[in-house]
Amino acid sequence: MKNDRYWMGHALELAKRAALQNEVPVGAVIVRDDNLLGEGFNQPIKSNDPTAHAEIMALRSACQKTENYRLAGSTLYVTLEPCLMCAGAIIHARVERVVFASKEPKTGASGSCFDVFNTQQLNHYVHCEHGLLAKESSTLLHDFFQARR
Repeated sequence: MKNDRYWMGHALELAKRAALQNEVPVGAVIVRDDNLLGEGFNQPIKSNDPTAHAEIMALRSACQKTENYRLAGSTLYVTLEPCLMCAGAIIHARVERVVFASKEPKTGASGSCFDVFNTQQLNHYVHCEHGLLAKESSTLLHDFFQARR
């Protein structure tokens, strides 16, 4: 997709909004046919909700906008590799493609700790790519946690 860089840049801007609210800086957007369906950023601390990850917030937003719990044909751009919870929700929503920036070696569910999107027993396959704007995402995360130490 020729606009991958644009949409990942949008996700990075959302991650910066999360950091301004003292949340771990992760942002996500969901796009179909180059139209923004939903967006979100990490908000578990502010909302007292452990499920308020960027991907979940974007999924909720996109499903409300489309009035459908299925998002066939969509791409989710996220600045950090999805965790198990988010990967499961992405599969249930039938997202077609995930593009993430940085790998998450401690909780990543797309190859780092687990490889959920390639589990053959599941009834939906999600095409996954990573590395786009990884340096920018990693720097944002590193700076955020460095400031907290």
